[in-house]
Amino acid sequence: MLPEAPRERIEEGIHAGIERLTEHLGGVARRRVVVILACVLALDTADKGAIGALAAQLEPALHIGNTQVGLLVAVSTLIGAVMTLPIGVLTDRSKRTRLLWISIIAWGIAQAASGLAVSFGMLLLTRVAVGAVTATAGPVVASLTGDLFPAGERGRLYGFILTGELIGAGAGILVAGEVTALLSWRAAFFALAVPSLVLSWAVHHLLPEPARGGQSRLEPGAEVIPSEEEVAAHPEDYEPEACEESGGDALVLREVEAAGIEADEEVVLHEDPDRLNLWRAVLYVLRVRTNLALIISSSLGYFFFAGVQTFALIFLRGRYGLSQSTGTLLLLLMGVGAVAGVLVGGRTADRLLRRGRIDARLVVGAVGYMVASLVFLPALWSGVVALSLPLFMLAAAALAAPNPPLNAARLDVIPSRMWGRAEAVRTVVQTLLQASAPLLFGVASVALGGGQSGLGAGINSAHARVSRATGLGLQHTFLLMLVPLAASGVILLFARRRYATDVAAAGESDRRTVEEPEVAHR
Repeated sequence: MLPEAPRERIEEGIHAGIERLTEHLGGVARRRVVVILACVLALDTADKGAIGALAAQLEPALHIGNTQVGLLVAVSTLIGAVMTLPIGVLTDRSKRTRLLWISIIAWGIAQAASGLAVSFGMLLLTRVAVGAVTATAGPVVASLTGDLFPAGERGRLYGFILTGELIGAGAGILVAGEVTALLSWRAAFFALAVPSLVLSWAVHHLLPEPARGGQSRLEPGAEVIPSEEEVAAHPEDYEPEACEESGGDALVLREVEAAGIEADEEVVLHEDPDRLNLWRAVLYVLRVRTNLALIISSSLGYFFFAGVQTFALIFLRGRYGLSQSTGTLLLLLMGVGAVAGVLVGGRTADRLLRRGRIDARLVVGAVGYMVASLVFLPALWSGVVALSLPLFMLAAAALAAPNPPLNAARLDVIPSRMWGRAEAVRTVVQTLLQASAPLLFGVASVALGGGQSGLGAGINSAHARVSRATGLGLQHTFLLMLVPLAASGVILLFARRRYATDVAAAGESDRRTVEEPEVAHR
């Protein structure tokens, strides 16, 4: 045990940190929501990171190779993509918090079942189950964020929520690696299942289902989360109000209306969103041109990130001749840069928005992707690790910065009662690109000079020698993949022209189908 004085200082430091976080987020209720939703995303990405960390132990234990390990990841990812669409429908039509905590429990059961697998076939079935239940995270988190936080602060607060993705990925690798080293790969799966019990309890007991349409929005200083039942019982006490400090709930829409920009009737909903079947809902979501541009752009960004995440360690070892431990340390430092980028990106977009820059969220996203493309160039060309590291950290920050403002922008251009289905469509496209990234990056690296044996050695064993040919092939691959990354920024610049019109259309759709529901039912 620690001596009394050091323990007290640690407790005081933790308490002070919690107080600062509460103040920064704007109250106890907001802190609770942000932490819970961030943990949901962390749980999802922790699983994806863990499989890679367990590969070296799974192969001899189950008599499998790299192809089967890749299949474990691909199957859960693709099943998650397929299940996201029906989950999106449920998100818009049922209690989201109940859907979420039930899915988290199922996720924990699937993880525990993975630890009991005695064959590759059994393990593959458990990964199918994991993929199905993790499909809930994206649509539900997006929908709850839209209903609980004012539009003027969504970018900044989304940034804190999205740090869960990055922290979870690192935690999955760390937990899986350490538990496997101390015990076994089975124990690692059991260890990953434990947090799901705590998180499902937190969602069930600490996160009430909010009302749709803005009446449960948490303004700065809020101490409780108004539930759907409380709002229904006393609607006069929960009317959405503009908040000068945060910019108000409908900040973007107010700026659009003040500029005299009118909605495009072609994308205004004239019927109850709940009555749209899945196919018509998907078509509507894709018909909103700004949303389509946001989906394509952010998916290309995640595609590049997924490829880099898979092969970064192999590249660092081959390019600079680093050891496994040194390469891992550099990856952690790049992760710190990504976390900083996520937090800064959302805050910057919200500040510009409050200053009257209507298209701030798209501008910040475009600048982030284009800066990342430019900074990655000298970082990849440099053969000196001391010069490349700060450039890689800056590039990682720029690559992560667009995520919060782009997530917030998608909520701006879609009617509130279709947020779940819209996020589901985006998740499907993004997941398919992410799933293809490791394969495409790997094939390209071999074709561009990596050498099959070098690449295989880098993947098979943490202690294997990674050749410089492998590093060179990956260097050329990363440089080639900067083209679609830069294109994602260009897409956002073109989307700026349509953004305000689609914001106006989403606002008009909500007025006709939420504020005046009798119009939608005619």
